[in-house]
Amino acid sequence: MNARDTAAIRTGLARTSRRGFLVMAGAAGLAACSSGPDLGPPQAALPAPQLPPDPNAGLGTGTPIGLILPLGASGNAGAVALSLRNAAEMALSEFAGARIRLIVKDDGGTGPGAQAAAQQALDEGARAIIGPLFAHSVGAAGQVARQRGVPLVGFSTDTNVATHGVYLLSFLPQTDVERAIRYTASQGRRSFVGLVPDNAYGSVVEAAFRETVPTVGGRVVGLERYGAGQAAEAARRLAGSVAQADAVFLPDAADTVPQIVQALSGAGASLAGKQLIGTGLWDDAKLFANPVMNGGIFAAPDTAGFRAFAARYRARFGREPVRTTTLSHDAVSLMAALVNSYGENGITDAAIQNPSGFSGVDGIFRFRADGTNERGLAVMQISGGTTQIVSPAPRSFAQGM
Repeated sequence: MNARDTAAIRTGLARTSRRGFLVMAGAAGLAACSSGPDLGPPQAALPAPQLPPDPNAGLGTGTPIGLILPLGASGNAGAVALSLRNAAEMALSEFAGARIRLIVKDDGGTGPGAQAAAQQALDEGARAIIGPLFAHSVGAAGQVARQRGVPLVGFSTDTNVATHGVYLLSFLPQTDVERAIRYTASQGRRSFVGLVPDNAYGSVVEAAFRETVPTVGGRVVGLERYGAGQAAEAARRLAGSVAQADAVFLPDAADTVPQIVQALSGAGASLAGKQLIGTGLWDDAKLFANPVMNGGIFAAPDTAGFRAFAARYRARFGREPVRTTTLSHDAVSLMAALVNSYGENGITDAAIQNPSGFSGVDGIFRFRADGTNERGLAVMQISGGTTQIVSPAPRSFAQGM
């Protein structure tokens, strides 16, 4: 299991805030934001969902689509897989006139299992594959799907497994970083420092930080990495550079960031007037409650869509959804929308890569040719134990990000 995927799974189970992954808020199905030049007319928004009387409704009829999840895996992975499967069923019931049939396969959470599951689904006629969940499983299933010319939409956050034809619907930390940095620069701040964890996640967000800052006319005047238990020493090394900066990038988890802020202050770095910047890892009530974080910002989807989704999920299944559950719901809705609009042969790379994108539970998104995605996120600011939106999520990609 990839370390980034593991962290996302644990966080998703622990709370119902951020960290996860389409369908227009309150709408029954996924709609394209607008039409691309060769993909036909725009899709109309669908009416509000009507839940079926039978909570055990089947998994649809029509064009076969593979759904690969680690249903037989132990622990957290199995719990997440069940929630994703429930959301897929829910999406079928909510999408008016859906003409797809889900072929559900268990990969056991392993690469060989995913490879076998993909082969079985394709042998049964699947025109596309949704899932798997983990990076190694997406890579294994994606290899099979590409050999057969069938697109796959997976749930890993590891962009190393994304490629043309193998798409990731998950929230990617690179998007968090870019949105927050661009907003900060729009407020007139140009000098940045960063204190980044020395792990796989830190490597990803550091690369995005270094790439984005120059594109917005800024400069990185200091950056340090730290291993476990070494944050205070790294803070001391960075303290001198903080005086030259007007923004401080701290992409770590809610139980660590306040300690880093205090370590910087203890090392003589004045944070007064500095903009603290985080990532989706900051989307945690524990962090909001800490007064040292007041004024800090991070990028995240507007929570209204997930709140509405979660209410429908509770009504149907009698339990809280795992935060990443929207991934499965949105992927199924995407496939249903493509089949309803373009027929059973309409699930193509060109359709999936519609540059105008789609609108889902957590806002707009679109897929790049390399398999990664872009999402329209809001910028949230911590204030008095909660958050407020200081820059709304765009409603279309024409608005810019």
